[in-house]
Formats: sequence, structure tokens, C-alpha cells
Amino acid sequence: MKKILVAVPFILALILWSCNPNNDKAKSSSPYDIKVDSLMALMTLEEKIGQLNLPSAGDINTGLAQSTGIIAQIKDGQVGGLFNIRGVEKIRQTQQVAVDESRLGIPLLFAMDVIHGYKTVFPIPLGLSCTWDMDLIERTARIATQEATAEGIVWTFSPMVDIARDPRWGRIAEGSGEDAYLGSEVARAMVRGYQGDDLSANNTMMSCAKHFALYGAAEAGRDYNTVDMSRIRMYNDYLPPFKAAVEEGAGTLMASFNEIDGIPATGSRWLMTELLRDEWGFDGFVVADYTGVTEMIMHGMGDTATVAKLAISAGTDMDMVSEAYVNTLKQSVEDGSLSIEHIDRACRTILKAKYELGLFDDPYRYCDSSRSANEVFTSENRAEARSVAAQSFVLLKNENDILPLKKSGKIALIGPMADNVENMPGTWSVAGDFKTSVSVKMGIERLLGDQVEILHARGSNIYTDPDLEARVSTFGKPTRRDNRPEEVLIKEAVAVAMKADVILAAMGEASESAGESSSLTNIEMPDNQRRLLDALLKTGKPLVLVLFNGRPMALKWEQENVPAILDVWFGGTQAGEAIADVLFGDVNPSGKLTTTFPQNTGQIPLYYNHKMTGRPITDKWFQKFKTNYLDVSNEPVYPFGFGLSYATFDYGDIQLSSTDLSGGAELKVAVEITNSGDRDGKEVIQLYIRDMVGSITRPVKELRDFQKVEFKAGETKTVTFTITPDDLKFYNADLKHDWESGDFEIMVGGNSRDVKSAMVTWTK
Repeated sequence: MKKILVAVPFILALILWSCNPNNDKAKSSSPYDIKVDSLMALMTLEEKIGQLNLPSAGDINTGLAQSTGIIAQIKDGQVGGLFNIRGVEKIRQTQQVAVDESRLGIPLLFAMDVIHGYKTVFPIPLGLSCTWDMDLIERTARIATQEATAEGIVWTFSPMVDIARDPRWGRIAEGSGEDAYLGSEVARAMVRGYQGDDLSANNTMMSCAKHFALYGAAEAGRDYNTVDMSRIRMYNDYLPPFKAAVEEGAGTLMASFNEIDGIPATGSRWLMTELLRDEWGFDGFVVADYTGVTEMIMHGMGDTATVAKLAISAGTDMDMVSEAYVNTLKQSVEDGSLSIEHIDRACRTILKAKYELGLFDDPYRYCDSSRSANEVFTSENRAEARSVAAQSFVLLKNENDILPLKKSGKIALIGPMADNVENMPGTWSVAGDFKTSVSVKMGIERLLGDQVEILHARGSNIYTDPDLEARVSTFGKPTRRDNRPEEVLIKEAVAVAMKADVILAAMGEASESAGESSSLTNIEMPDNQRRLLDALLKTGKPLVLVLFNGRPMALKWEQENVPAILDVWFGGTQAGEAIADVLFGDVNPSGKLTTTFPQNTGQIPLYYNHKMTGRPITDKWFQKFKTNYLDVSNEPVYPFGFGLSYATFDYGDIQLSSTDLSGGAELKVAVEITNSGDRDGKEVIQLYIRDMVGSITRPVKELRDFQKVEFKAGETKTVTFTITPDDLKFYNADLKHDWESGDFEIMVGGNSRDVKSAMVTWTK
């Protein structure tokens, strides 16, 4: 009976409102807008504010507070959504409370950090970006969506599109690297994968581009730290992936923790309203990050009521966890210090999202238990995860063609990551069952059976310091520490290695060495692992370093001493199988780095598209009174875009359709590329442009296009790019997005360092 009584005034309000001849909005709004405003006509101020409240259900607690009494709040209309609640039946039961026991029956949003897969976990986002394959990346988001929506999730806090150039920052693992162009392409692919072309379908979900904005530039690489940069750098380097996500239709954005121009992003009206809504035309809603509203108190912005007013007035619509909105906004409206228009605007955007997701038509559309049984962690999804992981790996070194390995003989599998299933998925794999993952040892055994004999030894812990190791053993991912003395572990590993034909050293970071609140001051291989590696090298046996990492590492010593290095990131559920596929040649590695690997931590930040100085070095190193170091060169160990293959790709000279262009002409850039090796392989061909003279200083090169092309052994193909004036544009001193006449260097190559180049002149 209650539903009927509620529905009657709702329908009556809808009819009266939409038929009002004086209401111009009724004539021009979408059906969703009309429905939203009709519903809001029935809502009390408390119920409107309640829609802005997003508590955590409590499975994961990453911040400063945790809500209690959630069910009572839902009944009172004081909750707009929940996150980190798991399971179809739990979600159905909670939704039923909102629909049947609250006054207006407004359904809830159910959210989760579905970052790189749901139960089927794909490589960490940084690894995914190294595939340079947008169709593949979109497909991973699509599979994640299929699984998550089958278990009631309608909203994911992904993609993370922060540009990051400081690998000390642990959250570099969650993004797509250092480049704005590539990051923008990945952002678009992820949004498409999550949202599809029909957000109301029960197998699509709303995406949330995060963290808006500049979070990846936290000073000293320390999480949650201050950010300070010019508007020119913001617009050219850090904002483009967010703009791309908005253009692709991302339903929501999440505010970042850092400040912008002295104001925390959560309370920045310039960011959330003037830029995002007025300039970019965003019409979704913005959610604060975990306790982000009340954390402004510690920034020195005022008490709870003050920071809540600051955030809602800025355009941050939904308050995650802190409950500052539900506890203070009503009083602020009643005392006249806050206009109700801010609350109405925020409430409207959230209700509209619920309509777009189809929740008002069927609040249980995402709660089909048969879907959960048939569509989650399927064999097909796991096969895809295996394939994707293998394509994300980057071959960094392969001296004397040690790889691929023979499928015979004895293999010494040594290292703390050799047989640790829990640490395969990587950070922010919150829905995964880590114990179902495949370790390196398991992967080799599954691929080869008794074709090879595996001799296994741990050899070392992740870190010497047990307290440090304990800090990275979070979220149910133990490092399986061995408390025997280091020399005993090494002696045992060397003894095993001496019996083998080849050594596989599975080393590097633990799963949670990177991720949120996982910043490091030293990104080199841990000392104890390097000592193990050195001891293994002294055996004289062929050795392959299988590198696990969630960030670029400083691998100068390893590059100089280890004959073969395969960077496998954290490959997800099927990591071990994918690693075996690549090590033994069933898959030819094709990944390319999306971040620069420095020689040491002191070189940070180090990125390919840097600016030229007035005193550039004219040799690699060293020149007094030039921009360089006394102790090491300016060069990285591995440049952006770098990655080897079991094939060999030879680039011919660039062929241009013209060297003198004007106006809106198109430039065709062609390069003949030959696979001169004896294996089929894929190559990522990268196109860079340098604007030689500008009204502001310009980078030494900028990625502007790329193609991933498959070549048969011995095959030659001509790869063609088309450049238009749009590819020459940048944000100038007036923040106008435009291009300028002049000379441009066009570069094509297999990475940002090794390129062929040609010059063109282009005038308006």
C-alpha cells in the first residue's frame, strides 16, 4: 500500500510540473530531467542531502572514518549509495530496504573499486597500458563490467587517469604512465568498456574518472601530498586524460586529495565548476574521495560545517564516508550561509544518474543471481586474462637470445615471487580471490608438465627489514616471509641453481609495494634481493630476471649485469600462465614501456617529453656549466616506449607527402618496417612531433600517434600516419588550444629515443 501512496503524488507532481505553460524547462529538458525535478518536488531538504551521502559498507577501510547505523540511515532517506558491499543477495536486501522502507523509495547506487578486473583480475593498469592496444584495454573493462554487474555493482571508481612522472608515488601502478596523449586514449577506451552505448543495460556500469586533478604530481612522490604547478602545465600535461574521459561520456569524476592553487581540489570551484562544467560541459556528478571533505579541516580550511559548504559550493556533489554533508548542510541552509540551489543541483545530478542506470525502472536489474553463477570468473574470462597479461609484459633485455627458453632440462626457479599466488594480482584487486591466482611455478607446471624439472628455492625475502615487509603485507596478500638468516637462504638457492641448466629469478616488489599509501624513497631492487641475484650470477648459469613491479624501478645494475630481464608487472589472476607462455616462446612479447625507467632515484622526475634548457648538453655526459649531473648521465636506463621482442624490427627512412604545408592540409608520414627476425611478432610504431619554435617553450618531442602492427617473420610493411593541424595544437600562454606556424620535426620509431626524423614547415 505504501508504494501506491508514494506513487500517486509522484505521478501527480510529474503531470502538473510538465504541463505548466510557464515552465520553459519542461519544454526543452530530457525525460530524465523532467522526472528528476518532479521527484525533487516531493523531497524534503533532509532527503535531498541524503542523496549526497556515500558511506562505505565496511569491507575496505582506507581513510579516517567508517559509518555506522547505515540501515537506519537508508530507511530515513539519508543514503544515496554504498560502496564495498559484496554479493548479489546482500545488495538485493539492502536495495529492498531503500525501495520498500524509505519514504520515497529512491534506489541506491552500489559502487566498488573495480580497477583492473573484478573476480577475473587483469594486469595492473600500468601494465595494461604497456600493451598499447586500445581494443584490448576496452575489452578488459568490458569483461570487468560483465562480472561486476552480475553481482550487483552499478558504479566503478575507475579509470584512474592521473599522469604520473614520479615513480616514488605508489599509485603510479593504477594509471597509464607519463604521457598525456596515450593516457587520454586509455581513458577513452576504459570509459567505453565500462559504460558501453546503453548505460541502462544491466551489463554496463557507470565509470568514474579519478583523481580530479593533478594527484599524480604529489611533491616528493608522497601520497596525499601538496601539488603546485602552472596552468600551462595543467592544461598541456595533466588535464587531457580527464577531458578525454568527459568527452567519452564518463558519468562521474572523483575529486583528488591534493590542493590546486592553494585550495584542496574537493573545495575548488575553479576546478569543479568553472573548468569541468562551464568549460568542458560535464553534466554528470563529482564524488569526493574517501573522507576528502573533512580532510580539508587538516588542510586548514575550517571546521566541518565550513568545509562542507566549501565542497558543495565548489561542485563536489557526493560526500564519500565523512558524512559532513548529512551532519551540517541542513543547518547551513537554515542559517542562510548556504543556498539550497547548491544542494538541489547536486541532488539532481545524482538522481539523474540513477534514472540513466535504469534503477527507477527496476531497482533489482543488477541482482540476477543466475548471472553471477554463469558470468563471473568463467574459463573464457580467465583465458582472456592470460592472453592480456602476456601482451602487457615488456622484454627489457635479452642478451644472446637467452629467451625464449627450451622446453626441456632443469630449471632453477628462485626468488620470493616464484610461488606466491596472493601477490600475482597486484594492488586494488579488491574483488579477486587471491588464492585462485596462478603463480610462476604453477604456470610453468601447467604449460610444460614433466617436460622440464623445476628446482625451487626461495632465496630471499622481499625486504631485509621485517617491519617494512609487514607494511606491504596488506589486503590478504602475505609475502610469506622466511625468517632464516639471509646467508642461509642464499646458500640454499645457489645450491639449487648449480643443479639446473638455467635460472629464473622471480624478484622485485610485492603486490602492495605499490598502490595507495605505498610511496617509496628508493625504487632500486631491494639490497637483499640484489645480493641474491649477484650470487646466482656468479654460478655462471644463464639467468633470466622475471621482474615483478608496480612502478618503474631503477635497474642500472641489473641492466649492466643480468643477461635477460622480463618485466611482468603484476599480471593478474592468470599471471603465472602468461609468464610461462612468454618465457617459453608460445607468446612473443610485444609490450612497450609507458613510463621512463631512471638510473637511480635521484634522477626523478625523469620523463621523455621534457623541455629544453638554455644550457643543454651537446654530448651524453659530462660538460661543465651545462644541465647535467656529476655522477650519472641524464639518460634513463630504459626510455618511454621501449620494449624488445623475439623478433627484430628494422625501420627505414621517413617518407613525407610534403615538406611545405599550409592551413588545414594533411601530412602523410610513411615508414617501411621489416621484421628481419625468424619469428612472427608485433611492434608498436610510435610517431612523435617537435614544435621547433613556439610562443611558449615546447617539449623536445611529444607522442601524437601510434599503431600496433603484426609482422610475419621476414615481412615488410609500410606503416602510414596522417597528421593534421589538430596534432600540432597546444595550450598557449592564454590557455587557448591552437597551433602556430613554423618548423616541425616529425619522428617515427620503436621508442621515444631511437627514432627516424624529417623536417616540415607548416604555415597557417
